[in-house]
Amino acid sequence: MVLEILPVKHGTAAENMALDFLLLQGHPRPSAPRFRHYGWHRPAFTFGYAQKISFVRSSLPSGEGLDVCRRPTGGGIVDHRDDWTYSVVIPRGHPLEDVRATQSYREIHECVAGALRAQGVPAVTKQSCEPPADGATCAASGVCFQRAELHDVVHSGSGEKIAGGAQKRNKHGLLFQGSIWRPAIGAGANLDWDRFHDDLAEQLGLALRCEATPSPWPGLDDEEVSGLVEQYSSPEWIEFR
Repeated sequence: MVLEILPVKHGTAAENMALDFLLLQGHPRPSAPRFRHYGWHRPAFTFGYAQKISFVRSSLPSGEGLDVCRRPTGGGIVDHRDDWTYSVVIPRGHPLEDVRATQSYREIHECVAGALRAQGVPAVTKQSCEPPADGATCAASGVCFQRAELHDVVHSGSGEKIAGGAQKRNKHGLLFQGSIWRPAIGAGANLDWDRFHDDLAEQLGLALRCEATPSPWPGLDDEEVSGLVEQYSSPEWIEFR
């Protein structure tokens, strides 16, 4: 069994979200999970499938021409202006797809933390959830990097959240969309991000019991891709809640 490492692509927010969803929806391979890192054409924010657009608008910075898109996964608002973004698609029937959401979240974040530690970043996964000082519950924050939640990746010295993620499961498998906030790594850290990519792929391969193998993109249907990008760019999608 192999973990297919797809080539890096840069796109708009709608393009990146559409490709992630199509990898889950139409192109999973029963024996091959997939991993990809991607970038952004312009400053972007994404937000969770279930979030209210009124909350999102009130939380975004003003005065900037931002590329904004609703994700197919859950979670909060993610600022992609200085992050390192990736996704993992695990097909239906794989042992890690079949576990509870908290376990798959933890195991993927353990891989992220391990890849960061390989370059000297004191990264760990958060092992408990304490109610915030304002007396609220442990429910996830509506803005991803405001505070760390259970199994997020945090800096063991500062406690600052380094990495978070969001998941979607359906009959085809599991989509995990992850974000690493570069400023939280620490001013003294000088990561080799190409090495981090390879280290993370290796860690994911071990967790998934697969050999990490560079692979070409699957043959996506151009009309299907353009149709979903158009949907994800539309006010009907972005503002439906």
